[in-house]
Amino acid sequence: MPLTTALEVVVGVDLHGKVCVITGASSGLGRESARAFAAAGAHVVLAARNAEVLAAVQVWIDAEVPGARTTTVALDLTSLDSVRVAAATIAELAPRIHVLMNNAGVMFTPFGRTVDGFETQFGTNHLGHFELTRLLVPQLVAANGARVVILSSDGHRISDVDLADLNWHDREYDKFRAYGASKTANVLHMVELDRRLRDRGVRAYAVHPGMVATSLAKHMTAEDLTTMRGYLPRRARRATEQTPETDARPKISTPEQGAATQVWAAVSPELTDIGSVYLANCEIRSNAAPYALDEANAAALWDVSEKLCAQEG
Repeated sequence: MPLTTALEVVVGVDLHGKVCVITGASSGLGRESARAFAAAGAHVVLAARNAEVLAAVQVWIDAEVPGARTTTVALDLTSLDSVRVAAATIAELAPRIHVLMNNAGVMFTPFGRTVDGFETQFGTNHLGHFELTRLLVPQLVAANGARVVILSSDGHRISDVDLADLNWHDREYDKFRAYGASKTANVLHMVELDRRLRDRGVRAYAVHPGMVATSLAKHMTAEDLTTMRGYLPRRARRATEQTPETDARPKISTPEQGAATQVWAAVSPELTDIGSVYLANCEIRSNAAPYALDEANAAALWDVSEKLCAQEG
């Protein structure tokens, strides 16, 4: 029976002496993950854009977990300069990083570009995290058994990445396909990261948290949900549709429930010596789209991502 909340996942888990870095720690799944790691004794590095909100989260965790050890770091994933400053700060704080949770993200945003000119969803969800992870590799390797947890989504089934036009210069913008491509990029990042670092003690995981009541969907309307279903393969639509038998609405989890799988990915002994797997509901799933797990696709995206980030370095 899968565990239902992040706090349940860490019952009996001892993270004293471990460092867990979480992006998007100011709300939702990131905040709940941070509380769970703190409850297990970890030093939790809370990274997000809004310093004021981060400070409030730090106070909340201190109240929830007396004696918690937390540190806040400013991180704006839409700016590679901010990512690089944050990475340097984190590296100074933590010579060893045991868990890097790439949790932050945006969803179905109107067309826009990051500070560096990347399409907003691809730039935020993938490239910002790609560069942060790349810069923290020495600290991950130094932990001698680190895990990188990357938040993806079953929405990756909407679209593969278009390596020839990752930033929507040559196509009419489609916020659904752009989101799906960014979530595919997250899974592909996992595949190549795990391949490159598993022999150095770093394993990577991609997580589908399910439909969760967080601010992530602030740009999503009821009409968008209906439209999105049309993009999904028939089998994948079932999780988002009402059924005639039950007239049930899509199951929407609380943040406490939604964060369970990503925390499980970070701490579960069941995943020891296992990596490059797609996870949902606190278990390994075999239903990721084949293109998202394709090793050649993953290697190609890695190469392009390195070049895009280097151009802005």
